[in-house]
Amino acid sequence: MGADMSMPKGSNAQVPTAALRVELGWRPGPGVPDVDASALLLVAGKVRSDGDFVFYNQPAHSSGAVRHEGKRNAAGRVTDTLLVDLARVEAAVERVVLAASADGGSFGRVPDLYIAVTDAARGDAVARFDSTGATVETAFVLGEFYRRQGGWKFRAVGQGYDSGLEGLATDFGITVDEPQHTAPPAPVTPPASPAAPPPPQTVPRAVTAPPPAGPPVPLPPPPAAAPVRLSKVTLTKAAPSVSLAKQGGTSGALRVNLNWQVRKQLAGWGRRRGTAHRELDLDLCALYELADGRKGVVQALGNAFGSLHRPPYIHLDGDDRTGAVSSGENLTVNLDHTRDFRRILVFVTIYEGADSFADLHATVALRPQHGAPVEFSLDECTVPSTVCALALITNTGGDLVVRREAQYLVPERGVSPQRTVDRAYGWGMNWTPGRK
Repeated sequence: MGADMSMPKGSNAQVPTAALRVELGWRPGPGVPDVDASALLLVAGKVRSDGDFVFYNQPAHSSGAVRHEGKRNAAGRVTDTLLVDLARVEAAVERVVLAASADGGSFGRVPDLYIAVTDAARGDAVARFDSTGATVETAFVLGEFYRRQGGWKFRAVGQGYDSGLEGLATDFGITVDEPQHTAPPAPVTPPASPAAPPPPQTVPRAVTAPPPAGPPVPLPPPPAAAPVRLSKVTLTKAAPSVSLAKQGGTSGALRVNLNWQVRKQLAGWGRRRGTAHRELDLDLCALYELADGRKGVVQALGNAFGSLHRPPYIHLDGDDRTGAVSSGENLTVNLDHTRDFRRILVFVTIYEGADSFADLHATVALRPQHGAPVEFSLDECTVPSTVCALALITNTGGDLVVRREAQYLVPERGVSPQRTVDRAYGWGMNWTPGRK
């Protein structure tokens, strides 16, 4: 199927049993809601557990078959991407439903909404469905992969809900921590009629033998699974800051994750001038200033990985070169020591493998152990930058306030990326050369 050929609603197409990139896209603008992609792995029409729901707060399935790769904003459109490896989908899973939810409005205000499937390795177009005619819907099942005769097919579905991600998730058996409807939400857009999926198979129920004579011994109830949290905060240029305390993030661990995608092998990507090919290596780092005036840096360079339970109460988990949401680069901040922080600046540098951040599409997520996660995307890089300030976390009256920075900086000749970000934010540290 050509990249410009959109499938009609209800149609299906054969897809390879391979790793596929599923791109949800739309055209942004004033008053256009944010949109999020999600996936549900179904057995007999329902999830087996809340772990079968992959979305921004639960970005990877335990099987490795589905993961949420994050958003990017480029060329006048925003995309949110899932990677679905059909070869790794467990044998019991019959369908992988591909959904979209609108945050801050209905899909009637989202122009040019589409879902496109490509071969993740080769980039070949596999399937595409352009969704039109939306009105009050706040969630959509746009498409699905389903098993057929030993292979997989993609169906263009186009079924809408007016109850948001919560209603859609609940309808497929997810337990959420938001107020729920007393009855399953009814679709407001009819599903595709042709080629309906096979009816659910009847699952035999276990029969329990009657208890012996005598008073029954009460058994302790099974532990309740934690419900899925759907709330989140998305920082933008217009609304760049958020209080962690107001979102419930006052204790425990705060995990800061950077993930990225490189879509094109442009000149400069994958090499430095005059050197052999090297893989891209980005380093997540943090400048810190403690309440007692001590300053420092947490980074892989010089093995300055920090510590979570003693100053600076910030720890770098390791060095990742894939950019995947399930791994990526991660910093952890101990929120139990909020009073010990004055400010923390999270930034990223290119250690090797590229001359700038051009064509790097990255997402930053801050996930507190308690409270709503905070996320934002980086803007396109249009300058020869090797260091980007991501987020500034400031202690304001005992509350940590996160501010989106997303500032690409260009080091002067002979000046390191670390010294460049230090100067830009007035940290005032002395720097010496270092290596991993």
